[in-house]
Amino acid sequence: MRNYLKHYINGEWVESTGSETMEVLNPATEEVLGHISLGTKEDLDRAVKAARNAFPAFAQTSKEYRIELLEKIADEYEKRKNELVEIITEELGAPLKLSENYHYILGYAHFKKAAEILRNYSFIEKRGNSTIIKEPIGVCGLITPWNFPTNQPSTKIASALAAGCTMVMKPAEITPYAAMMLADIFEAAGLPNGVFNLVNGAGDVIGNAISSHPNIDFVSFTGSNVAGRKVMENASKDIKKVALELGGKSPLIVLKDADVAKAAKTAVTNISTNSGQACIAATRVIVPREMKAEFEGKVKELVAELAVGDPKQDNEVGPVVSKKQWDRIQGYIQIGVDEGATILTGGKGKPEGLNQGYFVKPTVFTDVRNDMTIAQDEIFGPVTTIITYDSLDEAIEIANDTVYGLAGYVVGEDPEALKMAALGIRAGIVIVNDAPFDFSAPFGGFKQSGIGREWGDFGIEEYLEPKAVMGIQS
Repeated sequence: MRNYLKHYINGEWVESTGSETMEVLNPATEEVLGHISLGTKEDLDRAVKAARNAFPAFAQTSKEYRIELLEKIADEYEKRKNELVEIITEELGAPLKLSENYHYILGYAHFKKAAEILRNYSFIEKRGNSTIIKEPIGVCGLITPWNFPTNQPSTKIASALAAGCTMVMKPAEITPYAAMMLADIFEAAGLPNGVFNLVNGAGDVIGNAISSHPNIDFVSFTGSNVAGRKVMENASKDIKKVALELGGKSPLIVLKDADVAKAAKTAVTNISTNSGQACIAATRVIVPREMKAEFEGKVKELVAELAVGDPKQDNEVGPVVSKKQWDRIQGYIQIGVDEGATILTGGKGKPEGLNQGYFVKPTVFTDVRNDMTIAQDEIFGPVTTIITYDSLDEAIEIANDTVYGLAGYVVGEDPEALKMAALGIRAGIVIVNDAPFDFSAPFGGFKQSGIGREWGDFGIEEYLEPKAVMGIQS
């Protein structure tokens, strides 16, 4: 039983000023994994005060010092690999292989990449008769989601440290333990007291308190659009800068010359990885009308091969994170049926033999129109839709017919068509033919998928303010 009932404030684990606790469940078993304290506004005030007191000294540290610190953090993170993999699997339900080769690696990569970029990064630029100085923005409030317990905290923290900022973080209350483990990693790496602080709690208490706190200068939030709007509303009261990474309904354009088997594999991978609980998941698969039958057949075959089950066994798909999420997905599957879409494979209920745990049948809808609810709303589960097109212009039009713009995918052979599709999709990230992630590239979205960017130098610059000094030679 993991009873982590303290918050990390000013370099130590401290008791909460409140008495309310919350159960953390294992989504694969529905059993209680442990408990956390639900923080209070008083807890947050203490954390913000610690970060504010630590800021002047940390902001003045050298680039070389921060590079060394990031490298030490990466080293300590590596030492805790087995523990991190275990806890991600337990609290999120991610299969062990995914926890090790995806979640763990994402967290590690951000600290290493931030150190690498910082080596060649200049905080001072000479332009005309001006000297432009990029200064740390101040105390940062970091609010992270449940679906990537190491990736999202690590990218925000690494960028903040590289910039010279101090911070207060609220991890998702249903997957808090991997984030809490980071505090121990930072302590082992020698992070000065007060630079990183963590307060657990509910979004409507701690999340709202962070986004409205007068002594927090910048809020970086990843989560739902509804919560993102609340962050903006709260931050607007004192003109606080915000960065938002919100939802997505990403298109996958399959070109007419694409290898059907490879394209189907890309589509199925997008809903099976992390049980489809990824904001960048391609859940609108846009295929040539003449390819529809062949593509559907291959997709159905691949879905049938997916091993769904206990994440501690050799399975590819684990449960979704909670009963609330399971119910939401079931509701959307019913909506799809009610609106006239055809279930190619999957459907409502749990997979056969999996009565315990929040397991969902990987579900593929076909005969889908882009104006259907299941093609417009972010379902956030192992559910995808197949939509047909006749011309590439029509495919791009369908791809962009959404309020979101986080990611897009294109598969095919013809270089000109690939380029036309990739440049035509209005999204912050476009992945062509399953290209690997580049951790130096900016991550973020267009339209209602967010504001600002994470990863690499773009991520670091979210935590900096440019100051132009004119008339003084540097």
